[in-house]
Amino acid sequence: MNFDYNTTRSHLILSEYGRNVQNMVKYICELPTIEERNKYAQAVIDLMGFLQPHLRDVADFKHKLWDHLHIISGYQIDVDSPYPKPLIENAYVKPEPLSYPQQRITYKHYGKTVEVLIEKAMREENPEQKKAMVQGIANFMKMAYVTWNKDNVSDDTIIKDLKYLSGGLLSLDEGVNLAKVEFRAPNPRQNNNNNRGGRTNNNNNNGKSRQNNSNNNNNRRPNNNNKPKY
Repeated sequence: MNFDYNTTRSHLILSEYGRNVQNMVKYICELPTIEERNKYAQAVIDLMGFLQPHLRDVADFKHKLWDHLHIISGYQIDVDSPYPKPLIENAYVKPEPLSYPQQRITYKHYGKTVEVLIEKAMREENPEQKKAMVQGIANFMKMAYVTWNKDNVSDDTIIKDLKYLSGGLLSLDEGVNLAKVEFRAPNPRQNNNNNRGGRTNNNNNNGKSRQNNSNNNNNRRPNNNNKPKY
């Protein structure tokens, strides 16, 4: 008995579409007329879109499917594609490596975003807008501090860090109160108790329903004592 293993089959070019789609594309390449190839190619395109629904959110969804069709055929399929045929040379072009950002963060628990916001606030010329920006940055810094340290922080610490990060150019008014932020860890027991409470209520409701049904059945029973005697 001969067994058909994947190791003995042809290379699967795009595994996300499966071997059946690859066999269909191979069959289309062997059709004699362009009309037949176009007809079956459109059917395969519809099938590929059905197999990969997440591609619908990608820009140029149909264009990507047609490119995949050419790739699966080894760039050999001859059809009237609504898009330019991809070049095989582009498949071997390596993108340039992305350099890792080498930026120093003064306080990592605040992040780089806070430093960028502080730089924008220092360049702001409108006094009222600048004041609102500083207030918002300070509130965000307090939220970030509590998120990472899980402890409450005083407003004096935030004001001191804000002044240090801005080189003394940004400060808050005296007596200003920042937004109150507290770290609260989720309590799984509370959720379980809520779920248990829901089941208890359902049981109570079911018990009441059974009791009401039994009362109704008792009312429906005929009273034999009222039967006439003969």
